[in-house]
Amino acid sequence: MSAPTAWLTITFRSDAGAAPQLAEWLDEAGALAVTMHDAADAPVVEPAPGEAPLWPETLVEGLFAEQDAAAVLERLREGPPPGGWMPATVGRVEDRDWVREGRDLFRAQRFGERFWVCPSWSETPDPQAVTLRLDPGLAFGTGGHPSTALCLEWLGAAGLAGARVLDFGCGSGILAIAALLLGAREAWAVDHDPQALIATRENAALNGVLDRLHIEGPQALDAPPVEVVVANILAGPLVDLAPLLSARLAPGGSLVLAGVLTDQAEAVARAYAPWLALRVDAEREGWVRLCGRKPAFRGG
Repeated sequence: MSAPTAWLTITFRSDAGAAPQLAEWLDEAGALAVTMHDAADAPVVEPAPGEAPLWPETLVEGLFAEQDAAAVLERLREGPPPGGWMPATVGRVEDRDWVREGRDLFRAQRFGERFWVCPSWSETPDPQAVTLRLDPGLAFGTGGHPSTALCLEWLGAAGLAGARVLDFGCGSGILAIAALLLGAREAWAVDHDPQALIATRENAALNGVLDRLHIEGPQALDAPPVEVVVANILAGPLVDLAPLLSARLAPGGSLVLAGVLTDQAEAVARAYAPWLALRVDAEREGWVRLCGRKPAFRGG
């Protein structure tokens, strides 16, 4: 049998409560993939660590081979899926080279004077530069987001030789791996998402730094005080993590925070004030980078 040249999508409009049941129903009905989208331009921001909240109005979309979709539509005539929701739309997706198109979205990028992030399948633009090769996979972090770029630029300009680095909320592992390639002797990559830890391990192996990288969940974190802590998350979790991240920073060490909007910077800096002074030292597209150095000595 030849591969299909087109697929059908069956999309339901749901509330947040019924969306997971719909997704499971579509999966059991033979969907090749199930995705959920915001149906009413109501983005969810600042989730707590470990949470994955859905939108109040959610579109749940199943992708089917055409013959399988016909069976699903026939099944719907016999009775509604969980929650009583009926399809919002039935659409067609033409066959395309999805791997190639995904690769086209991720191109080599330069950060500062001497550091590049390149997809694993492309040539290195500058053989003399320090290059991180990356497969984005299922985890956030290719350098394309302004917050990630701000962190990479800081790492590229910092003197990391011999430093120990903690990357909290590591995503794809891009920041911890960058630190090791730029001279750090040891790094810890921490994330609550198992997919992030898998992607980090694969990317570290790809770059030959796995032997110097500790990959852990937050509960298993066993890092000593380090010279650099970098956390590219969101403002709310960064505020909550202030005691933990400050404690992991060695006296005289540098703290670099990102994932913070301009109007959130003051609140984040205030949360860290008992341990060190933070200031905004860079901004891009409404996102800021906060940096500070922990006092080497405390008076007493």
